[in-house]
Amino acid sequence: MEEKKITKPKSQTLLLENREKLCVTGVIDVESFNDHSIVAVTDMGVLIIHGSELHINKLNLDSNELIVEGDIFSMEYSDGETGKSKSFFGKMFK
Repeated sequence: MEEKKITKPKSQTLLLENREKLCVTGVIDVESFNDHSIVAVTDMGVLIIHGSELHINKLNLDSNELIVEGDIFSMEYSDGETGKSKSFFGKMFK
């Protein structure tokens, strides 16, 4: 008899408070960050957070949680292509 592998369904929560504090669950890794953007790999894809004066208040990869504070302008999911996989010209003309 063949055993079926039970996989946990992927889930994610984004909680934005007053455009100043963002709590994200389902975070696997943070690929890059600076004062204006944070690139996080999540269960649902690559999440890019844009803003100003951004800083990571908490990152716990054991519980897959990320808390960002600052002036948050936007959040977007990419198709999975991150800055590391882009060519030199891809980075220049983004």
